[in-house]
Amino acid sequence: MTIKEELEHLVQLLKIEKAEDFEQFKKQLQSLSLQERRDKGYTWYPLEVVKKGYTYGDRAFVTVRKTSEDAPHQFRAGKLVRLFTQTDGVTQRERNGIIKFTNKSQMRIILNSKDHPDWLNKGLIGVDLMFDERTYLEMEKALATVMAAKQDRLAELRSILYGELTPKFRRPLVNPVQIPQLNPSQNKAVNQVLASQDVTIIHGPPGTGKTTTLTYAIKLLTQRESCVLVTAPSNTAVDLLTERLAAMDLTVVRVGNISRVDESIMRHTLDARLANHPESKTIKKVKIQAAEARRNAQKYKRKFGSQERQDRKDYWKEAKELSAWANQLEERLIDQILHSAHVITCTLVSSSNRVLDNMDFKTVVIDEAAQALEPATWIPICRASKVVLTGDPFQLPPTVKSNEAARKGFSVTLLEKCIQRFEDVNLLNIQYRMHELIMGFSNQQFYENQLEAHESVKEERLAFSKNTPVVFVDTAGCGFEEQVKPQFQSRFNPGEYNILREHLYQVTERFGDAELPSVAFISPYREQVIYIQKEVNEDPVLSELPITINTIDGFQGQERELIYISLVRSNTKSEIGFLKDYRRMNVAMTRAKKKLIIIGDSATIGNDSFYGSFLDYCEKHGTYQSAWEYMQ
Repeated sequence: MTIKEELEHLVQLLKIEKAEDFEQFKKQLQSLSLQERRDKGYTWYPLEVVKKGYTYGDRAFVTVRKTSEDAPHQFRAGKLVRLFTQTDGVTQRERNGIIKFTNKSQMRIILNSKDHPDWLNKGLIGVDLMFDERTYLEMEKALATVMAAKQDRLAELRSILYGELTPKFRRPLVNPVQIPQLNPSQNKAVNQVLASQDVTIIHGPPGTGKTTTLTYAIKLLTQRESCVLVTAPSNTAVDLLTERLAAMDLTVVRVGNISRVDESIMRHTLDARLANHPESKTIKKVKIQAAEARRNAQKYKRKFGSQERQDRKDYWKEAKELSAWANQLEERLIDQILHSAHVITCTLVSSSNRVLDNMDFKTVVIDEAAQALEPATWIPICRASKVVLTGDPFQLPPTVKSNEAARKGFSVTLLEKCIQRFEDVNLLNIQYRMHELIMGFSNQQFYENQLEAHESVKEERLAFSKNTPVVFVDTAGCGFEEQVKPQFQSRFNPGEYNILREHLYQVTERFGDAELPSVAFISPYREQVIYIQKEVNEDPVLSELPITINTIDGFQGQERELIYISLVRSNTKSEIGFLKDYRRMNVAMTRAKKKLIIIGDSATIGNDSFYGSFLDYCEKHGTYQSAWEYMQ
């Protein structure tokens, strides 16, 4: 396809994905009662108001807290929500907004209005999750901008990223940097970022120090450029980059929503920098005065005389003038804060924020680009003249709701396309996380055996462990059939957990009074995670241990010395479901530092070429055990 045809195809796939996402949302929520929405994590109710005030952009915010402990919820920073009241006799009992941050029991919502609703302190308040088309609108807008670009820098970048032109570099570098803390492949990547005139690709497999490499490259870029825009698809990834860059003595301003609320992140946000500025008290005071004037004007709702009509007019005028003054002061202050920053960090979608409209970025860095839908990747690219794409296309892909869109290529990222199109891709080839045998299978399956384990980790194993760091425990013939939770159609396997538990009992016995290694139980199936968590909580031995239990997706980016993976699938038809997503398994298998134990049914998974190869790898390089050994 031509570039024009490819972009038009992408626009159509985005429409299909949006329609499917909306349909799924409607099916999930439309027929549910308030109690059912609460149980499924789509509603918080009842709530109490913790704090309220005004944020930048002349918008009100409210912080609410749950008054009861509910099940895990679906609320995340950046999601669109509806604040509502069940109080009788109230008009306009709903108010929309966007989540600024959330944790287990609290949520801050930026309302889509200048004022707080009158019923806010009357009780019976709740929050519903809503379908958020804002992300889709921003992706649509970005694609339209890219398609319309002609004879400008964006048109050039489009031609390079689509393989029509070759990326250019200033060569040779007069004084190539050699950062002592980095290895040769990392230093090469940093130098290529500095030499790049348009696009650089950094491919960072698990444990190869991609974030470290990136932070050094960004720090050097800030010495040459006024400000660098650093983005990622998720709030969590942006928060991590914010923290790491700030630790390098850079002035970092975090724009948009945040996923964590600890001080290490909060103090870098635009909100916090505004609030802590000496001028902010004046702005806050003016906003409160404007809100008071609006409330006074709104009191006149029925028949009133000429004097009242004049008073209402005066109040509206006062409110308008005060708001304009507050906005003028705030815009000037925001401009000062942003222009004094070395780095602006935000998600891909938040890079469309209008506060960045006056900023001039030479370079945009897009981290975790292998998890980003291509239309979202173009949003920050539209703001810069140079692009750095980093990530690993063999780890978790972006989430695509529509099977049709995925089948037609919507899940293929811009990073994947560039790795295929470009000759000069920086592969970080030294990994610092895991024993070389834990790395080995992924290395041969995904990375053409180009990775090497660093000397500091290549022979690291558990203190007691005389056998190999990779173990497969085979449950074939044990009768451990998978079970299905009808409500969510998610699978779990109690028998696999029993084997996992017995294995860990043996580990704890071998360590005795010595400090245990860090441990995690992970599984591709959420229902298995829920089941394991319940069983561990009720176990007198394991409940006392600091064990992490999570899905593979939820555990990405983390590591432990000892990792157990429960595959769950065990059936007579050899159906393995989304175990077919080998990239997800690559993530799972590369979380362990010293020992990896996978529990599964070879009769179910062995007919698949990927898992067949893994079983062969365990027989040749690891330990292949039968679950019967743990059932005596």
